[in-house]
Amino acid sequence: MSDNKLILTDEAKAAICAVKNRLRITKAVATRSIKGRNGDHYVGFSAAFDTVQDDAGGDMISVQDGDQAEALNGGMTLKESKLAGYILGMQADISAHQHALAGSSITEDQCNQAVAAIKGNYSRLMASMFVGNGGHGK
Repeated sequence: MSDNKLILTDEAKAAICAVKNRLRITKAVATRSIKGRNGDHYVGFSAAFDTVQDDAGGDMISVQDGDQAEALNGGMTLKESKLAGYILGMQADISAHQHALAGSSITEDQCNQAVAAIKGNYSRLMASMFVGNGGHGK
């Protein structure tokens, strides 16, 4: 059996690194659903960050006024967007469980246990971003 592993050249690695370092994310989205005995409960959150894109409700004034460089620098880095995603995801997870509790699909004890686990799991993910590379640093 042949090994089909792709080997990146130094030039390709440098190009990927350059794009990754200049990448700016302007929006984080998190949706969740909890299936319970009384139906499904859906929650969705969307957060924009100093965007130049119209999908965040902005009017792109900075770009129209010729200040595109400043507007483009307003986005999040890849690391910041991962952190924003974790924060937003945690809130969506917690809110979905609270909706399921309010709809009598899960018990208060189940909700409390889930919320404690969610907070712990996301806290570990966020903390790992600041310890060495942690797989998320760059």
